[in-house]
Amino acid sequence: MIYTVTLNPSIDYVIFPDEQIRLGDLNRFDKSQKFPGGKGINVSRVLKALDKPSIALGYIGGFPGAFIKETLESQTISTRFIEVNDDTRINVKIKGSEETELNGSGPMISRDDQNRLLDQMSDLNQGDIVILSGSKPGGMPDDFYQVLIERINEKQAEFVIDTTGKELMDALGNQPLLAKPNIHELEALYSTRIDSNEKLIHYGKELVSKGAKHVIVSMGKDGAVLFTKDEIYHGKAEEGQLVNSVGAGDSMVAGFTGVYSDTQDAKEAFRYSVACGTATAFNTDLATEKDIQAVLKTVTVEKWEEK
Repeated sequence: MIYTVTLNPSIDYVIFPDEQIRLGDLNRFDKSQKFPGGKGINVSRVLKALDKPSIALGYIGGFPGAFIKETLESQTISTRFIEVNDDTRINVKIKGSEETELNGSGPMISRDDQNRLLDQMSDLNQGDIVILSGSKPGGMPDDFYQVLIERINEKQAEFVIDTTGKELMDALGNQPLLAKPNIHELEALYSTRIDSNEKLIHYGKELVSKGAKHVIVSMGKDGAVLFTKDEIYHGKAEEGQLVNSVGAGDSMVAGFTGVYSDTQDAKEAFRYSVACGTATAFNTDLATEKDIQAVLKTVTVEKWEEK
C-alpha cells in the first residue's frame, strides 16, 4: 500500500478575476474553483488517476477539513485523517495576468495528535511506501519527519521525501526510495547556482551518495533528471502551454512511486513521472488519466554520460 502524509492540508480556492487586481479597491470575479490541497493529497489524487490505490493520512479540522475528506472519498480515495480542533487552512490562488498566492499557516497540532499519527505507522507492513511531503503546521517539532521516518524504518517500509532544506538532508541517511527537489531547491540546498549539466550531475549524485536510492531533479520546461546509484537519465515531454505549476512536482512523485511500486523499473517509473508532472502543468487542476496517457506518448528518456 502507498500512504501519503499531508501534515498541513488546505482548501485551494482558485479565483479568476475579470481584470488586474487593484489593491484597496473592490475587485470582482465570476469564475472560481475549490480543490483539496496539500502535497500529499495531490499525490493521492494523481495516484488515483493512475489507478493506483493509496491511503491519505494527515490532519483536518472544521468545515474546510470536512470538504477535503468528503471530496477525496467522493473520488474513492481512502483516508484516515486525524481530526483536530482548529480549522484546516484555506489558501487563495489569484489567477490574473500574474499568479498571486495567499497561503495560511494552518492549525496548531497538539502533542497527543502528533502521537496519534506516529501510532498510525504501526499499521505499516514491509514493502509499503509512505510519501512525506510539504510543510509542517504549528506546534510540531523540527524533527517530526525524522521521527516518522524512524517508525517507518522499524516496519521495514519504504519512504519518499519531498521537502526542502535540513529536513531533506536529515532524511537522506535513512535511504529514501525517492528524493525530489526541483532545481531551485537543489541550488538552495547547496547555496550555489547550477548553470551547467556538469554542476547538476555533481549535486544530484551528491544526494545519492548521502543515501537516496533515487533522486529526481525537476527543471520546469527543461524536463527532469533521474539519478540512481549507477545511471543518470534526462526526461522531457513535448512542449505545450503552461497553465498551472501548482502540483506538478507532486504529480511527478505520484508517477514515479505508483509505477515503481509495481515494476521496480526506475527508468519506466521516471517516464511516467515526467508525463504526470507535464500533464498537470498543462491543466487547471491535476492531471487526469487521459491527459497522462496523451503526454506519455511524447516523453523521451535518454541516458546521460558523465564527462
